[in-house]
Amino acid sequence: MGIVNKVMNIPTHMDFKGQDKAERLFQYIIFAFSVVGFIWGYACQEFSQTVYVLGAGVLTASLLCLPPWPFFQAHPVDWLQKDE
Repeated sequence: MGIVNKVMNIPTHMDFKGQDKAERLFQYIIFAFSVVGFIWGYACQEFSQTVYVLGAGVLTASLLCLPPWPFFQAHPVDWLQKDE
């Protein structure tokens, strides 16, 4: 039961500033890989190389931006208490 409790206690949220940071990071990574992929594909004269480099960029950006890493949770939201 120890492993199940550890898995269930993994934080699965991201604050609003973390979402903005993740979105910008995702766009920067995709843009950088697309430029490098275009140059590499042009140098090799093979469009498939461009697609492979861009695919690697999508995988890299997904691994870095989709999980709620702790640096995306640096500004927690203070919610108001419920009126009764």
